[in-house]
Amino acid sequence: MPGTIREMLEELEERTLHPRAARSAASRGREAPEPEDEMRPVFQRDRDRLLHCKSFRRLKGKTQVFLAPKGDHYRTRLTHTLEVSQVARSIARALRLNEMLVEAMVMGHDLGHTPFGHAGERVLNELVPGGFHHSSQSLRVVEVLERDGRGLNLTAEVRDGILRHSKGRGQVLMKGTGAKALTLEAEIVRLADVIAYVNHDLDDAVRAGLLSEEEVPADIRRVVGDRTSSRLAALIGDVVRASDLDGGGHIEMSPEVHGALLALRDFLYRRVYENPVVHDEFVKAQRILRDVFTWCREDPERCAIRFGVAPRDGEPPERAITDFVSGMTDRFALETWDGLFRPRPWAIV
Repeated sequence: MPGTIREMLEELEERTLHPRAARSAASRGREAPEPEDEMRPVFQRDRDRLLHCKSFRRLKGKTQVFLAPKGDHYRTRLTHTLEVSQVARSIARALRLNEMLVEAMVMGHDLGHTPFGHAGERVLNELVPGGFHHSSQSLRVVEVLERDGRGLNLTAEVRDGILRHSKGRGQVLMKGTGAKALTLEAEIVRLADVIAYVNHDLDDAVRAGLLSEEEVPADIRRVVGDRTSSRLAALIGDVVRASDLDGGGHIEMSPEVHGALLALRDFLYRRVYENPVVHDEFVKAQRILRDVFTWCREDPERCAIRFGVAPRDGEPPERAITDFVSGMTDRFALETWDGLFRPRPWAIV
């Protein structure tokens, strides 16, 4: 008989999860071994650590698509994360895979994202030697930066899912990509991310008046529906039906629904992400990050005095500057730029 609550939950996983699901008790472990918790299996502990870390709280102040929206109902990077979690957990539960593991991966997947969404990521990719990608930065956040440089010491499975979630405009499914994940749960998170964002970004674009639901191509609407709820039901249901775990397969979609998902993503790139109305504001936002990054890079000692940005042992100053700028919220980036570059009226005391 299990002696602790954790052992009871691990035994429940063993009895109820699919044979190919990741088991907490069989985790590859942490880089720094720790005593087991009496109440929580390892993936639950990881989820909790991510939920309580400072980088997670900053997601509420980072752009998803629309820069500093005035409406209360537009998504931020935080609400995006919560919606990805809902999609990922729905798929995992239906396939009898590890819900707690997918939730932990999702909680950490965007912690390294820049302010101002992908526009911010593009400008840092231009400025940072060797380039910049938010998935790699997310991994650095949990391994190095959080807890004052001690990191969160997450399990190997969660770190792998964080690193592999991003696909840009590339392949959504991992089958045939050569990017083999440690777990099927990581494949779910990669797919859940795009399912969530095409739906909520479309909803936000309609709210912003950039387009209407009726402008979504008829072939897409015929396959996945014309409302957020019907699209989510169609996409999630298709993943569950198409994924042949008993036969040793990957997390999959049917060709028709997969094609509709990619077509919807392409439609959003044309009509929303590359829309001049959105793009012009992001050009301004990119200038802010470029100015701040350049100011810090020109004189790292000055940056260290002003902001406390100092390189870690063995790392160049640009690495610390990258961590500093990428970790900003939109508001903090605007305030920092304002303090550095906006002239102040002279005051005679």
